[in-house]
Amino acid sequence: MRRQLAACLLLVAACTAQAAAPVPEAMGDADARHLLLRTGFAPTAAQVHEFAALTRVEGVDRILAQTRTAASTPPPAFVFDDTPLRYPNANTATAEERRAFRQTQLRRMLDLRAWWIEEMRVTPSPLTERMTLFWHNHFVSSAQKVRYARLMYAQNATLRANALGNFGTLLHAVSKDPAMLVYLDGAQSRKQQPNENFAREVMELFTLGEGHYTEQDIKEAARAFTGWSVDRDTGAYRYRPALHDNGVKTVFGRSGNLDGDAVLDLILERPETACFIVAKLWREFVSPEPDPREVERIAQVLREHDYDLQPALRALFLSPAFWAEDNRGTLVKSPVELVVGTLRQLEVEPSASLPFAVAVAGMGQTPFAPPNVKGWPGGEVWINSTTLLARKQFLDRALRNIGFNAARWVAQQPGATALDRMESVRDLLLPIPAVLADAPTSTTEPQTFVRAMLLDPAYELK
Repeated sequence: MRRQLAACLLLVAACTAQAAAPVPEAMGDADARHLLLRTGFAPTAAQVHEFAALTRVEGVDRILAQTRTAASTPPPAFVFDDTPLRYPNANTATAEERRAFRQTQLRRMLDLRAWWIEEMRVTPSPLTERMTLFWHNHFVSSAQKVRYARLMYAQNATLRANALGNFGTLLHAVSKDPAMLVYLDGAQSRKQQPNENFAREVMELFTLGEGHYTEQDIKEAARAFTGWSVDRDTGAYRYRPALHDNGVKTVFGRSGNLDGDAVLDLILERPETACFIVAKLWREFVSPEPDPREVERIAQVLREHDYDLQPALRALFLSPAFWAEDNRGTLVKSPVELVVGTLRQLEVEPSASLPFAVAVAGMGQTPFAPPNVKGWPGGEVWINSTTLLARKQFLDRALRNIGFNAARWVAQQPGATALDRMESVRDLLLPIPAVLADAPTSTTEPQTFVRAMLLDPAYELK
């Protein structure tokens, strides 16, 4: 009898505690806007309204559930061209043939940049494109050296396919990517003369960071990567056994007849790798200065899930620091984020995307052509006297030349009165209070007000 009574009391206590547990609150407009801006480009009012009704957990889970592995926009036709990839022979090709080759690749790269800008503008998963751009700036290759637009497209597709998948899988895939093999000279590395470029960068910039390897580790790893090459006709990865060093190598104190895949697996075993990746994700999504304790906590999540990225990103997006008021408006929009975000947020549909690819290049960010192996530094480097002028000129021209109707757009925003709707516009466009722009009045023209918001320094932030 006593046992039954005790069981009943425990059941009542459990039910009471469950009933008393607070129900998670909907995040509201401010949090929804912050989440969508940080994980995408820039949200519309309708998207903010949709997410405002969700809790933070529900919002993060919905964004992660919407990710993709392929672009929604058909790529340029040349990516399906199966003609041999042959650079004109310097000894036999005429100057005109070499010039024609360069012009063809230049046109194709312009088409490819316009295609990616369009995909970022229309994608149903902005986080997928943000992460594809993130990895493009992490696993850097540049068309200036690779030269073949088809190879740059193929790498972009590889980055997207693994953007929110498994980092280990992505590391292995991009290490054998033809554009990477060309860019870091892996295709020319052979056992008689191993090239150390890729071995060095894969440790310093892609995984471990400085100070977590030795020069001898690099030399030995370079031997392991020999034989990884590119088929000159198809542009596909090709392993050439005759060029591979089959001797014993010692990397991080581990010895054996190691090949490139084995070295990458040794790198993934090192705890520094997860911390390095999480710290970089922190700077991308949270704040310029990572919190070491939080980085270690989230890195542990990444390791526990065998480098699956979504659990780690979920932990990052649900961390207190991600939502902290002090961290809002602390990141500078990249040129791509500024341009694509403006197009998405103002809900315009331009007839062509090439002008916007040119615009971001004028602001210092040319897709498929980072400045060097370290990529674009980002942050406050995006803002200087030249680029700030280019950014403001784009925003000013955008209001006049992309078919944007400010009065109609403002009229569609939430609010009972015209003044309320302009206040909604301000809250939608600016992550922090306006720095220069005055508050609207009942006589403020919509075009004038929207322009003031876009040209306010706060609009440059996220």
